[in-house]
Amino acid sequence: MSVNNPEVWFLTGSQSLYGPETLAQVAQQSQDIARRLGTAADVPVEVVWKPVLLDAGAIHRQILEANSAPDCVGVIAWMHTFSPAKMWIAGLDALQKPLLHLHTQAGMELPWSTIDMDFMNLNQAAHGDREFGYIQSRLGVPRKTVAGHVDNPAVQRRVADWTRAALGRAELRDLRLARFGDNMRDVAVTEGDKVEAQLRFGVSVNTYGVNDLVTVVDAVGDEEIDKLVEEYADLYRIAPELHPGGERHDALRYGARIEAGLRTFLEDGGFGAFTTNFEDLGGLRQLPGLAVQRLMADGYGFGGEGDWKTSVLLRGMKVMARGLPGGTSFMEDYTYHLVPGEEKILGAHMLEVCPTITTQRASLEIHPLSIGGREDPVRLRFTADPGPAVVAGLSDLGDRFRLTVNEIDVVEPDEDLPRLPVACAVWEPRPSLATSAEAWLMAGAPHHTVLSKAIGVDVLADFAEMTATEIAIIDADTSPRSFQRELRWSAAYHRLAERI
Repeated sequence: MSVNNPEVWFLTGSQSLYGPETLAQVAQQSQDIARRLGTAADVPVEVVWKPVLLDAGAIHRQILEANSAPDCVGVIAWMHTFSPAKMWIAGLDALQKPLLHLHTQAGMELPWSTIDMDFMNLNQAAHGDREFGYIQSRLGVPRKTVAGHVDNPAVQRRVADWTRAALGRAELRDLRLARFGDNMRDVAVTEGDKVEAQLRFGVSVNTYGVNDLVTVVDAVGDEEIDKLVEEYADLYRIAPELHPGGERHDALRYGARIEAGLRTFLEDGGFGAFTTNFEDLGGLRQLPGLAVQRLMADGYGFGGEGDWKTSVLLRGMKVMARGLPGGTSFMEDYTYHLVPGEEKILGAHMLEVCPTITTQRASLEIHPLSIGGREDPVRLRFTADPGPAVVAGLSDLGDRFRLTVNEIDVVEPDEDLPRLPVACAVWEPRPSLATSAEAWLMAGAPHHTVLSKAIGVDVLADFAEMTATEIAIIDADTSPRSFQRELRWSAAYHRLAERI
């Protein structure tokens, strides 16, 4: 990650009129809330408590410090008592980091028989947070609002989702992406506005000649190749012809050469994502397959045919999902099973599916590739594990980016796929294949996607809010008519919002 030790800062609002004794209790209780939130199993970052904020100057200084702190990926604010909201105007107006408004209180239960006015004055987040909610709405501040006690697992999960989205947003602010060659000729959806992407997300997208990569690949030494081949033998089931002494072993060694060279190029340039294009391979003897799969497994973003937007999204979602089981991969809707009542999508790509979406031991194989005009490439072959997941795609609509997300259920294939020479995933989209496909087409969503079994819609919705990106969600409640209405309302909102 570009952020080495990610933190979320916990800010507490109050005011000086309560006096030192009450404010000492506010500080102690807010530290306790921050500690309990930070030690929650679902929250993947350190929660850093900051001293209680009592006036406009302190609030503004704290916000400016959060903006400039490289490890701070977001801010959680809680009004423990009543914090007059005009004090927050300058700070909120200056805030550049994601904001979560936590509406909680120190105790879960009310001590009914002992409640007096001292207790009421101290425990009035129900009062203070409404004041804070008003000023956020008055200023139009993007934020997530979470209500409930901090020990409630549902509250912790919602805060964790927001935190993961903030990690993804922080990653993209400093992401460098290398495009090896241009995108596939005459393809529309892989085009996009790179300047707007840098303004909106922060990512820097630049093209490098494929033969710049070839120079690095050709310079890889035999010792490095030997080491990778040994690693492959430990991790994968290798086809007999690829073993040392086998008739195709040289192809495996060249695949290892590509991986070593590509990894060196990316590491030396500080890149966290990349694209390739089978129409522009320069002096490469193979289309990178195995190398791309293994780099994705290590967290790199990737897009085929020069699709930099999907590569950006994959890198962001990899970071959002860090530490979670399930895996996240580049994907493409390839073909359908349209038997009534059994409808499914078979997703794959030419070569590049990430092995994190399976727990099975992948098979390392070599097969012909009918496009690209190069030698047969090596690749990992497997089928994704079953379970709930999402597929997400990022498209450029000219005046805005739209993130389309479909909830799905990955399933086992109806039968074995002995002749399919690539890794794949089979899934049932919600609410049905027909409705999800119609909605996806209405949204103008791309054919390249990111499939994740690790994170869900809530994380992506938080990410969209943080980056002012339109989001279109297809789930079990979607109907074509309602989805079309939502698209129209959303388009109107985003066009108006850009002009406010």
